Amino acid sequence: MKAVIKQILFMVCALLMTPITLLYFVFSSILKKDAVLTSYSQLLSLMPGKLGVYLRAGFYRFVFTHCSPDAVISFMVLFSQTDTEIAEGVYLGAQCNIGRSSIGKNTLLGSGVHVMSGKGQHNFDDLEIPIKDQGGVLEKITIGENCWVGNGAMIMANIGDGCIVGAGSVVIHDMPAHSIAAGNPAKVIKNRLD
Repeated sequence: MKAVIKQILFMVCALLMTPITLLYFVFSSILKKDAVLTSYSQLLSLMPGKLGVYLRAGFYRFVFTHCSPDAVISFMVLFSQTDTEIAEGVYLGAQCNIGRSSIGKNTLLGSGVHVMSGKGQHNFDDLEIPIKDQGGVLEKITIGENCWVGNGAMIMANIGDGCIVGAGSVVIHDMPAHSIAAGNPAKVIKNRLD
């Protein structure tokens, strides 16, 4: 019975978000889609409580590449790229900042986690051109299923299934499945299968 009530609540919230979602699609047909998403993300992140969680999921499920209706997108979570995938059972803690990424089933991100769109977002080779004008490459970062990423971590590389990343860690190299990593830069300190 609880699952049915939740399902109805997900549908009601998606319906409530329909006018906002339609406006998003109108603006994104005129302006850059990711720029419009950033603005909407900032506005929607301010909705407090469980209702805010349900309303955000009701919006993002139609805007992202994929967003499960049961994803918990907490207060002040910001997104910058529409090419984002959030699987079933994902929890994003308060004040996360999520770039172009794919977050696997049942993965938990603590508060203040930053998932960057790779390490090459900004070029800085030419000393004559301002860094802001040099461009860069956005990568899609994958965080596997059933992972835990501690508060304040920065993720710039892929993380395999079943990994644990310590709070405050900076992941700049791909992590194999079932790794436990910590530090800046993050180093694998143990494999959960050992």
